[in-house]
Amino acid sequence: MNPEMPLNPLLADASARAIRYIDGLGTRPVAPTPAAVNGLSAFDESLPDKPSDPAETLRLLDDAGSPATTAMAGPRFFGFVIGGSLPVTLAANWLAGAWDQNTGLFRPTPATSFIEQVALRWLLELLQLPSDCAGSFVTGATVANLCCLAAARNGVLKRAGWDVEGKGLFGAPSITVVVGDEIHPSVSKALGVLGMGRNRVVRVPVDGQGRMRADHLPPMSGPTIVCTQAGNVNTGAFDPIEVICKQAHPSGAWVHVDGAFGLWAAAAPSLRGLAAGLAEADSWATDAHKWLNVPYDCGLAFVRDHSALKAAMAISAEYLPTQSEFRNPSDFTPELSRRARGVEVWAALRSLGKQGIAEMIERNCAQARRFAAKLGAAGFEILNEVVLNQVLVSFGDAAKTARTIQAIQDEGTCWCGITVWQGKTAMRISVSSWATTDADVDRSVEAIVNSAKGLP
Repeated sequence: MNPEMPLNPLLADASARAIRYIDGLGTRPVAPTPAAVNGLSAFDESLPDKPSDPAETLRLLDDAGSPATTAMAGPRFFGFVIGGSLPVTLAANWLAGAWDQNTGLFRPTPATSFIEQVALRWLLELLQLPSDCAGSFVTGATVANLCCLAAARNGVLKRAGWDVEGKGLFGAPSITVVVGDEIHPSVSKALGVLGMGRNRVVRVPVDGQGRMRADHLPPMSGPTIVCTQAGNVNTGAFDPIEVICKQAHPSGAWVHVDGAFGLWAAAAPSLRGLAAGLAEADSWATDAHKWLNVPYDCGLAFVRDHSALKAAMAISAEYLPTQSEFRNPSDFTPELSRRARGVEVWAALRSLGKQGIAEMIERNCAQARRFAAKLGAAGFEILNEVVLNQVLVSFGDAAKTARTIQAIQDEGTCWCGITVWQGKTAMRISVSSWATTDADVDRSVEAIVNSAKGLP
């Protein structure tokens, strides 16, 4: 691209196309049509030899790409715990993208580093976590779990007299990792990446809602990490974290909370009882692109032991200006090069405030209960206690349920996913978008009922 070419017309066109896409989310089918997916072949061309008009490239991206997307940012996508982008967070994301700040070190990027520091302080207050926790903005809960568990590995081995950052795991004292039977695979992946083993864990049975049975915790001694859940991915249920902490901490065990979406219950007064004891844990992982409704990607890691996270993540080199009286974000994340994720989080927190965030979360949970009540009244089986934003629905046997879910996805009014939970195939409804209204729920219920009853 010619550096003398004016940017304004191209960016104005991009803005207009993006706004047009967003405006159409409420009326288009949630899933792309087969014709739209087939239209992706327009991208399958040879690498050009010569430059081309950037406006033409943008046109192709919109004309062929936009129709083939799933309307995840719209009001009736319930397939995963995915929040649509609040308008202010998308706008902040666009502005931060124009700033193009590599937010690793304070001195070269003071604006975004400082905004991130403020956002972290606000998050700790909102989620009622210890105010002196360290924190980091990462890609999602998978990497947030990895950061927290890296800090946990550092912490429990340091207590045993072992420097894992310097010496590695070769010859290190053995670490016992305790997990529930319904551990999320992102935690298992993090354990594998960190050399602690995906399968080398002590598994604790769960109850009928997927909650870890604290009465089945093993005796603990030596370096130990207990991985708990705030918000089971299928049922939304919470492990008894307060009880687990009381059993684990006397032996020096580290308690980690995987709270990808459930941690946000602490921000809502009516749901806070689910989060009892959360603040007693040692580390917490969550996503802002779920219930805070900021653009992808944005995960959050919080660690009580500031030094443990920094020891696991900090970086230094001769050419890096690391000396600063302010926090260097890269001291707490795996990446040195990283976008300014904290900007849109700050924008969401500032624009919604505590009351707005609580209202959004509580409204989504009420909508999940609305789904359960209406689908139950229509004769379908609700498999879980709807305590948060997750609803599991059975339409009969596994084959009938799978056919029904496919029919619902093909019909296009809404998009719900399939899962297998405690041996039973189910449709999973996850309500987590700021844009979802009660009317969207009712319209989706009607489509679900019609799709289910239209099958043999």
